[in-house]
Amino acid sequence: MRLTDRAFVRRLLSWYADAARDLPWRRTADPYRIWVAEIMLQQTRVEAVVPYYERFLERYPNAAALAAAPEQELLQAWAGLGYYRRARLLQRAATKIAGEHDGQFPRDYDAIRALDGVGGYTAAAVASIAFDLPFAVLDGNVMRLLTRLANDRRDIAKGETKRALAGRAQELMDAAAPGERGAFNQALMELGATVCTPKSPQCGACPLARDCRGLAQGAADTLPYKSVRPRIRRVELAVAVVRRGGSLLMRQRPQDAAIMPGFWELPSTCGTGGHEAYFASLGVAVGKKIGEFKHSITDRRFRGSIYEAALHRGRPQGHCWISAERLSRLPVTTISRKALRQDMLAGPTQ
Repeated sequence: MRLTDRAFVRRLLSWYADAARDLPWRRTADPYRIWVAEIMLQQTRVEAVVPYYERFLERYPNAAALAAAPEQELLQAWAGLGYYRRARLLQRAATKIAGEHDGQFPRDYDAIRALDGVGGYTAAAVASIAFDLPFAVLDGNVMRLLTRLANDRRDIAKGETKRALAGRAQELMDAAAPGERGAFNQALMELGATVCTPKSPQCGACPLARDCRGLAQGAADTLPYKSVRPRIRRVELAVAVVRRGGSLLMRQRPQDAAIMPGFWELPSTCGTGGHEAYFASLGVAVGKKIGEFKHSITDRRFRGSIYEAALHRGRPQGHCWISAERLSRLPVTTISRKALRQDMLAGPTQ
């Protein structure tokens, strides 16, 4: 007999009650705190988010505090989570909450969806978890779970497939009773994140295994199907560490930069070879190589080389000396932070 949607919901919720991870955003019904967690969790692992989440909420416990934060302070608090545009959009949304909603987080789906940086998934998550509204989430975990359960071989990179899966998720949500909706969305995501994993799914621990068509057909670990991603580009990067006393030579990225606008960085250049000429144009004489690091941004893989260096003429235009004390309060690009960590490991020069 086919598993009914209501039986599906009940079985999944029973599993979730026993197996759910204890995460700080699951201990609250405050929509602001749930929203902050959902934004942080975008493209970021749960384990990485937890300490940032708790520190962030200590500093910005409500929308008014977040809206009033100086941008440089906010970006420094976000440093390490990556995808910094999220922090700026979070603050813009907090400003709207403080100004247009009298500091109260909006309680209906459309108003939540209208906040800066909030897409359909985030709106559904907050609406269901905080307010028990019947909106289904659809993220990578849920798509993977639903395609395996149905042995669905369609390309999940295509819009029509995503719309079909969203429809199926909503059918299941409609079978959840009032009071269950937030838990049901979280249970779907939890099962996908911890059991129905991308590689080596733990089918023996899955509460839905006996009704999984993908498992029955021996295809669970091959689904979902997704068309080939863009080819990875490999990029060489050179970074110069120039010191004067306890200060570093740095520049602030333009506010209209495509990546990490307004962040501070060490002198650096991309490309294979020729970095000496670029640094020379700044008046920077490159010395010995003191370290390496790796970094990834979407389809690019950077291999960075770090060089100790010195100025042989006046400070280059657009750069300034930043003390260690000031640096601790500024947002610094991920590449420069990695380079500085390697510089510290290299120890003092002889």
